[in-house]
Amino acid sequence: MPRLNLPELAPEVYKGWYDAEMAIRRGPLDATVRELVKIRVSQINGCLFCIDMHTTDARLHGETEQRIYYLNAWRESVKFTDAEKAALAYAEEVTTLGPHGVTDAVWAEVEKHFEEGARAGLVAVTAMINLWNRIGVPLRMEPAAP
Repeated sequence: MPRLNLPELAPEVYKGWYDAEMAIRRGPLDATVRELVKIRVSQINGCLFCIDMHTTDARLHGETEQRIYYLNAWRESVKFTDAEKAALAYAEEVTTLGPHGVTDAVWAEVEKHFEEGARAGLVAVTAMINLWNRIGVPLRMEPAAP
């Protein structure tokens, strides 16, 4: 059971976050890339609730089980496109944010594979899933029992 019900206790704030999430979903970033980023960031952050939600969403967008299983080792896999790899590299650097942020090399790959609107979507989705993870993990949110 979660430590508290954030939507109930901070409804205006939660609605703002939810509205931002919906705007990101309507944006130009490809749904597959969006869900891969959400899964990978949630894996890094250890957010079980978000991993469950976004692997389900990814499947609804046509993602395969095998690619979901390989996501933890995406660099070694030939199953991901260069654009997906650029997005995942960006998402990992943002999530593990070191003292120098995102490297120029990683950003150059993002610029190479995504037009400006999609790049903005990638920045937004990566920030947003990190926010959701930072809610889900400390509040000990878990997926519904099967």
